[in-house]
This record gives sequence, C-alpha cells and structure tokens, in this order.
Amino acid sequence: MNWIETRKIIIIVVGAILNALAMNFFLIPANVYASGFTGVAQLLSSILNGAVSTGILLFILNVPIAIFAWKRVGKLFTLYSLLSVVITTVSMEIIPVISVSKDILLNAVFGGVIAAVGVGITLKWGASTGGMDIIAMYLSKAKDRPVGTYFFSLNAVIIITAGFLFGWEKALYTLVTLYASTRVIDAIHTRHEKLTAMIITNKQDEMKKAIHKKLVRGITMIPARGAFSNEHREMLMIVVSRYELFDLQRTIQEVDPHAFTNIVNTTDVYGVFRRD
Repeated sequence: MNWIETRKIIIIVVGAILNALAMNFFLIPANVYASGFTGVAQLLSSILNGAVSTGILLFILNVPIAIFAWKRVGKLFTLYSLLSVVITTVSMEIIPVISVSKDILLNAVFGGVIAAVGVGITLKWGASTGGMDIIAMYLSKAKDRPVGTYFFSLNAVIIITAGFLFGWEKALYTLVTLYASTRVIDAIHTRHEKLTAMIITNKQDEMKKAIHKKLVRGITMIPARGAFSNEHREMLMIVVSRYELFDLQRTIQEVDPHAFTNIVNTTDVYGVFRRD
C-alpha cells in the first residue's frame, strides 16, 4: 500500500470519527436530525425509543447499499465507503452521548458543521460515507440528474416525519443543520455533479495515456500558445464526475506537477458522455 492510499484511509477514519462526534455530542442529545441515512437511522432509533442505537441502525441500513454498490458502482469505492460506515458505527458505540450545550441552535449548527467536515474531506479524497451518497451517485449517472435532487427528496422525508412525530420545532432546527452541512460540504468539496478540467502541460502524450489508464473518459486536444512565452502546446479538456476528481488530480500531479489545470463547474453535458 502506497502513501497516497494510506493517507486516504487515514482521512476516511478521521471523517468517520468527526461524524460520530457530531452525532453523539450535538445532534442526538438535542434530538436534531442529520441528513441522509444517518438521519434515517437517528429517526428510526427515536421511533424505537432507543432500543437500537443510531450507530447499529446506520450499519444495518448500509449493508444492502454496500451489496448494491459492490456490483454497480465499484469494488474499491465500496470498500472505502464500508470502512467509513464501520468506523462511524464503532465510534458512535464507543463515544458516550454527551450534551455539550443546552442551546438547541448551537447543537444544530455545530453538529451540522462538524459532520459536514467529516463528509467533505472524505468526498475530497475520492471516497464516500456510504448510504445516500452511493445511491445518489448511481442514480445521477443513470438518470443524468444532479445528486442534490435525491438528497433533497430523502431529507424532505426526514424533516416531515420528524415534524409529525416530534414537533415542527425539531424539524425546523433540522433544516438549520442541513443548511450548515450543505454549505460546508460545498466549500470543502464541490456541489456540482460534473466538472470540466482544462490541462496545459508539456507532457501531453504522457498525460493523455495516464488519464486514459485511470479514467474511462474522452479527452479533447486543443491547440494552444502561451501569450508570454509564445510556445505552442496542446490543452487537454476532459469532463468528469465529482467522484472522479480525486483520481484526476492525483494523475495530473504524478505525471506533471507543474501542469496548469483549470477546473470549472459544468451545468450539463450533451452528446456522448459515459454515465455508468
């Protein structure tokens, strides 16, 4: 195992522990609900009056998702995601549930922010925290719709259910948590499903071969000339999904650390684009 993979595993573990801390120190004591499958597990635990812990329910919910992801998304990605879920579950079982603050708003904000840092750094390193992230990834490819559509749908169910069962005040504070989480994740990673990379390098042939070896994506070669140096080069343009960004960045760094790369948000893609 090389140093990059080791660091990736360390980041996944740190992200999972941050998720557990956010849940046990802030969200669970305040009865404010997280987003995605974590929120579903938290909601089910509340309905069961704590008979089954949120961590155990989170793991149970992710088992069928892991089986699905293993077949449809990718084995390595699934292993990293499963590692995140397992560490989160174990951490939530080990770390005691402690109310750090009695202010529900502070719990909602800090819980959302800390959890989002954990999710954001995990996504940035090319992995996921499992659950809804895997489903959204697959559906957004198959249906070519933003992942936000699916996150919004599931979170809407969580908020409405929490409102009916435990009062609308809890549901409103859950909205605060979701907003804080979304803003932090967007700041650390990216909220866009597709991204366009424009790469200017002196090693265009090596770069093209390395990218094709790592990613199943087409590359467009565009003639370019430096305005200051007057040197003729070729710019590589490639469109990738948010989940491929880490692998692309790593490949560029390995081939040419001095390459100039511009990553821009892509609203939509028409024509031939691999979606599965």
